[in-house]
Amino acid sequence: MEYEIGPEESVSTAVVRAVSAVEGRELCSLRPLADVVDPTALDSLFDPRDDGTPRTGGRLSFVYNDCCITVDNGEYLTLQLLEGRFCDERDQEPSDSCVR
Repeated sequence: MEYEIGPEESVSTAVVRAVSAVEGRELCSLRPLADVVDPTALDSLFDPRDDGTPRTGGRLSFVYNDCCITVDNGEYLTLQLLEGRFCDERDQEPSDSCVR
């Protein structure tokens, strides 16, 4: 599933909403994102710089609630349910954080 992060939506909020949608579960029934990654740090990675200029590029992948989440440029999320596959099928080598 691909999810476009809204202009006023934080990356951490987008992750939880997207996983909730993919799994068909209520937000409050999901494991806290903070158990996996610091939500403030996640948001900071993709927030604009101190002078207001946007950060460009960047990709981060991690596992949350049996989904492999890939954040691209703070604008898009790609979610894959884990079924023994790698987070990013484009990777040539497996990533320890994304292999189940």
